[in-house]
Amino acid sequence: MDNNLHRRRFLSLAGSAALVTAAGGALAGCAIGDSQAKTPENISSSKPVRKVKLGFIALTDCAPLIVAKELGMFAERSLDVELIKQASWPVTRDNLLNGEIDGAHALFSLPLAVATGIAGKAGTMDLKIALVLNNNGQAITLKKAYSSAGYGDLAAAKAMLEREAPKLAMTFPGGTHDTWLRYWLKATKADVSKVQISALPPPTMVANMTANNMEGYCVGEPWNAVAVQNGVGFTHLATQDIWQHHPEKALVVGPKLTNDKDILHDVMAAVLKAQKWLDDLANRPKLAELLAPVNYVNTPAKNIEGRLLGQYDLGVGLGSKTFTGDQMTFYRDGMVPMARRSYVYWWLAQYQRFGLLKETPDYAKLADGLILRDDYAKVAASVNVPVPDDDMKPFVVKLDNTTFDPAKVAEEAKRP
Repeated sequence: MDNNLHRRRFLSLAGSAALVTAAGGALAGCAIGDSQAKTPENISSSKPVRKVKLGFIALTDCAPLIVAKELGMFAERSLDVELIKQASWPVTRDNLLNGEIDGAHALFSLPLAVATGIAGKAGTMDLKIALVLNNNGQAITLKKAYSSAGYGDLAAAKAMLEREAPKLAMTFPGGTHDTWLRYWLKATKADVSKVQISALPPPTMVANMTANNMEGYCVGEPWNAVAVQNGVGFTHLATQDIWQHHPEKALVVGPKLTNDKDILHDVMAAVLKAQKWLDDLANRPKLAELLAPVNYVNTPAKNIEGRLLGQYDLGVGLGSKTFTGDQMTFYRDGMVPMARRSYVYWWLAQYQRFGLLKETPDYAKLADGLILRDDYAKVAASVNVPVPDDDMKPFVVKLDNTTFDPAKVAEEAKRP
């Protein structure tokens, strides 16, 4: 694959004029009303009410922010939070950088892509990772005509890729979905020099596949389940079968929250409380109903609930697959929320493997500078959330059974 060509294509995020545009409900600046939540004025608190603007994309894993708002967890801490739907990840990035929003439900690797110049100005380290919002729960969807690739069959996928040279989509250059897609392509060992990859907003994926603008994509839920429900595609691979318990979305904050520790810590504590609530599977049906309305994810709850519970209808006669304990998780006894430096090392190594970075980045500087480790430790202690001790320990990536050791990052960066 000509990586220089693809990088130029990546940075032209508008895409071709033929692509279906985002629905009107996904416009940035669309403030969300909240009839169910407790209002800050009704909460007894010694603190004055503080206003905070948080962005989100119409995806199932925005759930911690929606739950913290709808169930009054922000209000309990005298936070008047306005949730603002974003049109795309580039819009989210820009609004974080220019202060239009204070923080956001964002791709874990978005700050890395910005800081390395893959999808931003190299050296920009104003976007910080406060905590991880969820693990798992994304997928690679292919159109029905490619059903011969089956579920997670790398040999069959290799044959399909070399036969068809499909157009594929992800959501942001250097983002999590870009990474899962490229990692899968590497694992198939296919000649992908003719495969095209472009970036599209998550809610437009199904419409673009229906319009035959591309043949496959990697995105978060519910847009993989919706493709199955609409009969236009099938789930070829869930990302927990790439890397079990991988970090996915994060609470990413801009300078205002980074510099106001009092507000930042209250936002983080409220989100942690929401994450605990979310990991009680008995709450997942209610969560699906909370997420379904047009001002949030904008799809029927039935398209959300199944995969939240780990029940995947794969489509095209492939049957179903059940995930138990490694479906989308938000807390997992405190293992989810802490951002590890090893995650940053792994992502930077992949950027080198994929040819997105030509020079070796400063791994330690980026990991130390982009993760708010001290803030997380303080907030976690204040709300009795355990802090894992595996910050820089090796871990296994399931798809190709590879052990990543951050102490040997150069080996990963050079791996074919």
